[in-house]
Amino acid sequence: MKKNAVLAYLGFLILMIALGASDAMRGVFIPIFGEHFDLSNTQRSMIITVSYVGNLVFLLFGGRLADTKHRKLAFFGAAALWMGAVVSYIFLDSYPALLAGMFFSMGASTLTSTLINVLTGQIFIGMSAVVVNTLFFIQGIGTTGSQRLAGMFADGFSSWHWANAILLVMGLAGAAVLIFVRFPRPGSDGAEPSEKFGFRKALKNRAFYFLVLMLGLYFIAEHSVMNWLVTTGTGAFGLTIDEASGYLSLFFGGIMAGRLVFAPVVQKFGIKRSIMAFTTAATVLFVIATVMQQGGLLLLGISGLFFSILYPTMVMLIQSYYPAGGVATAAGMIISAATLFDIGWNAVYGSLMDLIGMQNAYLLQGAAMILFFLCCAGLLDIRKVWKRRE
Repeated sequence: MKKNAVLAYLGFLILMIALGASDAMRGVFIPIFGEHFDLSNTQRSMIITVSYVGNLVFLLFGGRLADTKHRKLAFFGAAALWMGAVVSYIFLDSYPALLAGMFFSMGASTLTSTLINVLTGQIFIGMSAVVVNTLFFIQGIGTTGSQRLAGMFADGFSSWHWANAILLVMGLAGAAVLIFVRFPRPGSDGAEPSEKFGFRKALKNRAFYFLVLMLGLYFIAEHSVMNWLVTTGTGAFGLTIDEASGYLSLFFGGIMAGRLVFAPVVQKFGIKRSIMAFTTAATVLFVIATVMQQGGLLLLGISGLFFSILYPTMVMLIQSYYPAGGVATAAGMIISAATLFDIGWNAVYGSLMDLIGMQNAYLLQGAAMILFFLCCAGLLDIRKVWKRRE
């Protein structure tokens, strides 16, 4: 492997651990935020909602910037904004500051990880499926490790400050490595010039709408676990934060392990066949687990194995429908539009818990997973997928 690719992989690896931890800790700390700032369920929901508004804004405009300007500048700009938000977590102690930090940290971290996904396909040509899924495996280490450690040791708002100080150091280390990496320029592979590829052209592709629905419903299912399992576990199932975060880390531990174990499967059998097979298995296990409520928490954790390759492989699927010179624009639009599902869902979830109860609200994530499966089947066409190898 060339020196440039080795440095890129090392820098991406460090950042993915930090980004995974940054995104995941929020769900574990929400009960602590609620106690520290004396928040209602609706105010707790606002923490999640604001973070997904950040996702929408950053992905919508950041993806376009990455296709029309210097990609290295766009990448480092996103990473710098994420680290700036992490700094605010370390030194500020107020609910409005927390909301502002969530907007910038989640938006910038999601844009950064999406750009890593896109850039991997252009730096590691011929082995992108393996590299993407192993990088997201590394991100899973950050996700699962932070959830478990936070659940074990978080005993107040000061723990939030210290956790983010560690993330800042890691972010600076990853950025220091990537300074020396040569990033591919938009259109350098002879694809359609990015200047001719704008928002309107992305919308003309009918696959755009299926991809938005797929990702949006997937986000509801996976992010409901990430953001609300600890709250539901402690509030409805009688678990401690440590116990609830244990099931949470089991789910994301399954995602982490699956990305390492199943990366060669995606490379061998193709993107579409892999998505359809893993979606089917994940849906069956996840729906049964949510119906079983507390008794299905172990099964919920196991279902993470089959969630593992879905998100990074769906982002790769976007590249099947758009030219390389405009893929960052298209990916940014699709993921930001899908984020509207996250925004709407988390804006009302706190109120739903109050209205119909935590246990009934918990069932709705299973319904979202069923709809996700149906959208996958509609876009990919099950019969065609299984008749030929992608």
